[in-house]
Amino acid sequence: MSGTLNKVMLIGHLGDAVKMHYFEGGNCIGRFPIATNETYTNKQTGERVTNTDWHNVVVRNKAAEICEKYLSKGDKIYVEGRLKNRQWQAEDGTTRYATEVHVQDFTFLSTKQESMNNAQNNPVQPAQQQQKQAAPQQNVAAQQNTTASSEPEEDDDLPF
Repeated sequence: MSGTLNKVMLIGHLGDAVKMHYFEGGNCIGRFPIATNETYTNKQTGERVTNTDWHNVVVRNKAAEICEKYLSKGDKIYVEGRLKNRQWQAEDGTTRYATEVHVQDFTFLSTKQESMNNAQNNPVQPAQQQQKQAAPQQNVAAQQNTTASSEPEEDDDLPF
């Protein structure tokens, strides 16, 4: 096989709200962190150990607007995309680097009830809570089953 592959699939929880940046011409990007956990038992001590990894996620245009509207801190999401490395000059003159997941497809995994319970336990953004409560349940459910890919949905007979 002579080709290469750059594909990332993550299931995790949002660590913060979606931060939007708008450009001239109407384009925009949204950025948010996702936490993934690895849990194992230490064989020497017998205690359970959980390691959390943080991933910088970038979504563009309409997908970013959907994420901003329906996602909040703590929500569970599946993202699929590519790894991209970025570098820039910091204000102090040092060169900074970041690895980001540029999303090509995503699916919301938290239910509306879980999101509302999470928002009540973590009242970070009251305005977003009001938007979620005011949104019709069928629209949120439809968005949770919606993906950002342009491929048509396949109809198969799998039992799960």
